[in-house]
Amino acid sequence: MSSESATSSNRPLKRNFKFSQQDVLEFARISGDRNPLHLDSEFTKTTPFGKPIIHGMLSASIFSKLLGMEFPGTGTIYLEQSLKFHKPMFVDIEYVATLTLKSVENGIFKISTEIHSNSGELTLSGEATVLNRTTETV
Repeated sequence: MSSESATSSNRPLKRNFKFSQQDVLEFARISGDRNPLHLDSEFTKTTPFGKPIIHGMLSASIFSKLLGMEFPGTGTIYLEQSLKFHKPMFVDIEYVATLTLKSVENGIFKISTEIHSNSGELTLSGEATVLNRTTETV
């Protein structure tokens, strides 16, 4: 689906994705967040999660990729993003990211952002405000 057709038709953009343990390790290295909840399987056996969870901000990073590359696309500048974490996310499990256009005015897009597990459970929700004056909308 092109960014033009997605934004002009108001159809949600849905993309499947998953993160690997290597992605989590790289994010821990880059961010400096070495919380054992993300990295230590022995430690997490003593937690309600039972196994390491993905960093919340790593999971939300899928929105940056989709907004900047597909919806609205190249030239997009992030202005704001709200996030609510509903359920933990785990490595090597497929999730679905959904972006839904709520409004657009003068190149300012308000977009609902959600991640669901492959069983349909909402794991993360929020709203993005982005600027893109290079994408035409109807």
